[in-house]
Amino acid sequence: MTTFASLPSLARALFALWSLLLALAGIVNLLLALQEKRFLFSAFALLLFLPAYLMWQVIFDLSRSIGAGAAAAAFSQRVTAIAWAWWSVALAALTLGAGLLLDYNLRYERNHITPNSIKSYLDEMPCGVCCWHDSGRVLFSNICMNRLCALLTDGPLRNGNHFYEAVAGGMRTADGKMWRFTCHDIVLGGEHLHEMIATDITTEYAKTQALEQDKAELARINRALEDYTLGIDETVRRQEILQAKVNIHDEMNRLMLSTMAAEGDDAETLDRIFALWEQNALLLCLEAERTEDTEAVRRIERLAEALKIRLIWQQPMPALRDEQRALLRSAAQEAIANAAKHAGATTMAVSFDMSDEGLYCRFTSDGRMPAVPVRFTGGLANLARLAEKQGASVSVSVTETFTLSLCFPPENTPNGGCTRVDPVV
Repeated sequence: MTTFASLPSLARALFALWSLLLALAGIVNLLLALQEKRFLFSAFALLLFLPAYLMWQVIFDLSRSIGAGAAAAAFSQRVTAIAWAWWSVALAALTLGAGLLLDYNLRYERNHITPNSIKSYLDEMPCGVCCWHDSGRVLFSNICMNRLCALLTDGPLRNGNHFYEAVAGGMRTADGKMWRFTCHDIVLGGEHLHEMIATDITTEYAKTQALEQDKAELARINRALEDYTLGIDETVRRQEILQAKVNIHDEMNRLMLSTMAAEGDDAETLDRIFALWEQNALLLCLEAERTEDTEAVRRIERLAEALKIRLIWQQPMPALRDEQRALLRSAAQEAIANAAKHAGATTMAVSFDMSDEGLYCRFTSDGRMPAVPVRFTGGLANLARLAEKQGASVSVSVTETFTLSLCFPPENTPNGGCTRVDPVV
């Protein structure tokens, strides 16, 4: 059988190319296995690479010696003295092994989690991911984080600590989007690392801004409704005063007609008519005060009676301006409603105390005491805002009883004097 050394130069060149391609395939298999950390298959790839490279080196040595008209090395002579068919079998076997190993490496990467597949997945994520050591050396960063770093710092991501300082605050605008950067420490393989994640929150940020605007608009509407409610109360009060004056006016007209119709010599009738004149004159003088202070007290008492709370007035209501009287009525209604709803109270004492700080109006109720600090929300918050408009203040105190205090500042200090007391439990 013809030896390999006896083959034509073209045939030897084809065998050289075949062995060279096998050597390159062995290098590819070796790198793929190392990348997947499959060290056993790295050894197989190395075993396939070495014979292929050795055969290529023998063919190269034979071709160079023939061209120089000299004898090849002893090893090359012995190997090339083998029949060319055995060379074909050896290369075919190496080709089959390299092909099987390459197919296994590619299928393994597609079907298993490998460092390369993790890197590919993270590069396709819409959020940015970056890990770095304490020294700032970047261990990993995906394409999105590299792009954000270039947009925000005008440079590549080389130092994680510097990039973290550049995005301090957590939220940055880049590429027409709002990004939130969050950083936390992790331990990987016993090594302390820093991880930063950049998330696109453009939609959430826009919705948050719209929600803030809606809250501001809602607060404005609530304030307008509060003013409107106060206006309604004032309108009703004025209507009641007007109706009372109309009644007095009608009564005065009736008395005038009775006086004109009375006989001059009927002393008893005249005395009765004059007594009525005197009574209506007194009512006319006192009507304004009665329809304001007395009506406010009557409304408060009606509410307490409806909620089955016994109201105790420890002092009479002092003289107040119209807006102060309306605020006092609102405070009393809030205190009574809360006492009935949250504490199940049955008794409430109303007291008034004038001090250097101002006039204190206190509503003290019994019942269940709150187990947590009282927060100014809902009706209490609205009451506090109404009081602030008048320079007054609202506070609560919880001991054995619950006390809601409303403080009106002195007349000469309309915007000060009262001190708000934090809730006490």
